[in-house]
Amino acid sequence: MKFLFIETFSIGSHALFANGLVAHSTHTIDLIEMSGENYRWRMLGAALYMAGTIPNIDKYDGIIVTDLFNLADFKALVGAKCPPVMVYFHENQLTYPQPIGDKSVFMLGMINITTALAADMVLFNSTMHKNAFLKAIPEFLNRGRDFTPKGIAEKIRQKSNVLYPGITLPPFSKVDSQKQTDPPLIVWNHRWGFDKNHPLFFNVLEKLQEQGFDFQLALMGENFGKIPKEFLAAQHIFKDKIVQFGYVPSRAEYIKWLKQGTIVISTAIQENFGMSVIEAIIMGCIPLLPNRLSYPEILPEEFHEQFLYQNKYDLIEKLSHTISDVAAYEETRNKLVKEMASFLWENVIKDFDLSLEQLVMR
Repeated sequence: MKFLFIETFSIGSHALFANGLVAHSTHTIDLIEMSGENYRWRMLGAALYMAGTIPNIDKYDGIIVTDLFNLADFKALVGAKCPPVMVYFHENQLTYPQPIGDKSVFMLGMINITTALAADMVLFNSTMHKNAFLKAIPEFLNRGRDFTPKGIAEKIRQKSNVLYPGITLPPFSKVDSQKQTDPPLIVWNHRWGFDKNHPLFFNVLEKLQEQGFDFQLALMGENFGKIPKEFLAAQHIFKDKIVQFGYVPSRAEYIKWLKQGTIVISTAIQENFGMSVIEAIIMGCIPLLPNRLSYPEILPEEFHEQFLYQNKYDLIEKLSHTISDVAAYEETRNKLVKEMASFLWENVIKDFDLSLEQLVMR
């Protein structure tokens, strides 16, 4: 079968997912990409642009889009020749924490809702994400002054499913020979955005530094715009501990840092899946994650007590214990690596291919 993947925000997890699906699927998938910037404009205008630039759209058996796209506009513009469409939700604007004063929130949230309604199949990257989005719809629509639509969440629920995105990494081997444990290397491989809550991360590290713990830091992840002030301050506070500062564009170099890493920490206030965390775990990093968001879902239950923290003080305690005796986690870490390898593309692609086939048969 032949599919068209329209990715209007090709950066980070969006780009990894699109290219991973294209590379591993048994079906033929043509990929059209737009650069990963101006996401509001992508949601507002990409459909108009794409509808006028894709030739012979009816030659495809199906189309794949993601949540930063106005599918309702696109289908209206393309008309009856539009093949069935699957939308994959990496995030949504209803539950995503928004900057104060952002007046576009309601409009972008409506685009997410109409996109899900217009789709023939809706996939989410976690059960937590699906449930949060569907739960948020009635309250969101009640913001309207009158003529509030009813039953929208249930209509979307009936055609929704969950498929975890595949992880693109080389096979796990010989990682231990590159692992840095003396002093331990703490990895930050998340975006430098406010929703990842880096102030808490640096605050916790300051507490450990004051207590005399020795560690090193690799501060990676993408950053858009100005460098946040907390990262600039960290350059001074941890000047003798930082071994990498800034985004690593080379995938091979990025993986090299993960292989060296000892511990990966998340302090996020928003996370629908956790691709960067899973990448680090598969490469042998010990995770310390908040006991909320998608993390209790993606981390096997047997590891919850050790690696999910309840609050800042629990994180400090767990991190200090881990740094003090990294060797004690060796057996658990190796077991965790094997468990999380279930997210690699070769282990999830059959489910995606089956969903694409089901899309065509609808």
